[in-house]
Formats: sequence, structure tokens, C-alpha cells
Amino acid sequence: MKNRKISNIIRPTIFEEKEVRMTWHNEQWYFSVIDVISILSQSNRPRKYWDDLKRKLKNEGSQLSEKIGQLKLISSDGKSYLTDVANLQDVFRIIQSIPSPKAEPFKRWLAKVGKERLDEIADPELAVTRAKQIYEKKGYPKEWVDKRMRGIAVRNTLTDEWKNRGASKSIEYAILTDEIYKATFDKSAKEYMDYKGLEKKVGDNLRDHMGDIELILTMLGEATTTKITVDKDSLGFKELRADAKVGGGVAGRTLKDIEKQTGKKVISENNFKNQKFLKHSANEEPSITQKKK
Repeated sequence: MKNRKISNIIRPTIFEEKEVRMTWHNEQWYFSVIDVISILSQSNRPRKYWDDLKRKLKNEGSQLSEKIGQLKLISSDGKSYLTDVANLQDVFRIIQSIPSPKAEPFKRWLAKVGKERLDEIADPELAVTRAKQIYEKKGYPKEWVDKRMRGIAVRNTLTDEWKNRGASKSIEYAILTDEIYKATFDKSAKEYMDYKGLEKKVGDNLRDHMGDIELILTMLGEATTTKITVDKDSLGFKELRADAKVGGGVAGRTLKDIEKQTGKKVISENNFKNQKFLKHSANEEPSITQKKK
């Protein structure tokens, strides 16, 4: 598998508030070796620690380093890079090579994560249930979580249509999404992130910081785009982009009508991290005249 440029279902998970990147490949999970090393060794230079460990293992006659492959994983800058990865069996071997008080709890956690993800592949509804539990543990209101889950389903339906109708590159998905955002909120995803004080490089997800109406309008824009695309039987990036503008425009006009009727802004700088978001999650948006803080 060395230097294979293949990756699927990139999905980070958390151990003691530290991210471990993982990806599904060849019918099994592969974990970022650097992330594992960072947690177990608690070294400020996990890459150097891993290089030294590989040399040590090789000198001892171990063939473990030869089994380490590379797959693309998302880095802290939001881009994907080839990264050393190991399957569950080889991660356990790495753990045995590192003296660490976290070794045993990490092994138990890995075994649990591995089983949970396999269960999710067999029964996708488990993934939805688990995602809802995670959001609720973070403090999101149940009503908001229900909307977020529905939004994920709407988004997946749209991206499936895009894929089947000619969108093949990640940049194309980003452009199409931006067309919906700009037509709905008059902001690109990047501008919206900046407005809310969010950073993609640290893993912030824009939709996780939207209030109820923001989420509903996003769903409206994407659901409308899907319907337009299917009804027109659109094919190719150019037609899909035109559909996204129209679908987003429907949501944009709805936004303007809501603001006209309520006298309050729909979008706000509030986000989950500054906790203001939770106070306004039940349609209690700041007034249009509220001063920027």
C-alpha cells in the first residue's frame, strides 16, 4: 500500500480531546500514525519520535515499518496530504513499542472505535444516532440537533445528485456550495466563516455554528437546488452551477422576507464556541439594530 493515493470516508475521532484521523480503505480502518504517536508519546515532535521509532524497530528486526502505508488525510490547514497510516492490528503493535501510561486506555478506546465504525457501515442509522448523541453532549439543544441531522440528509441527497451528474472534483463541490450560500446569505462559505469568527484550519464546521433559521434556510436552498436539478435533468458543472444559484435565490428571498417581517437579522456573528449561539438557537436572533460587539 506504500504511497497509494487512495482514500475513502475521511473521518476524525476524539480520544481525550485529541483528534485521531482515520479513513476507510480496503474494507478496514486506517489510523494516522502521527496522531497515535502524539497521544502516546506526548512528544512535541511526534514526527521525529516516529522516525526514531521506525529506526529502532528496524534494528530490532521488526517488519512493522514495512507495513506502514500512506493515504490522504486532512491536515490542520484543511488540505489533504499523504500521511503514514496503520490498520488496527499494526496500531496495536505500535502501542506496544511506546512506554506510555495512556497505552491501556488508548487500546480500549481503539477497539471500541473500530467496532463502532464497523457497526455503522453495516447499519448507517447507528452513525446518525451516534452523531446526535455527540452534539447533545456538546450542549446543543435537541431541537437544533434534529434540524442539523435533517440538514445532513438534505446535503447528502444534493451531493449525490451532483456526483451522478458530472461534479467530480472537490473544488467543484465547493464552488457549487458557495453559489448556494452567496444567493442565500450574500456571503461565500469563507466570508460566512470569517463573519462568525470561525477557522477551517482548526476544524470548525460552519453549519455547526448556525442558528435554527440559518440551518433551515441552508436546507431550503439545498433542497430546492436538488429539485431544480432533478426536474431539469441537469448535467455537467455549468448547468449544476446555474441550478445552485437559482436554488439559493429561493432561500435568499425567503431570508429577506423573514427580516422584513421580524425586523431582525437572520444571520449573526454568534457561534457555539462563544456560547451566544445557544441562547439564540430557538429563533431568538439579534435585532437588526443590535450593535456589533
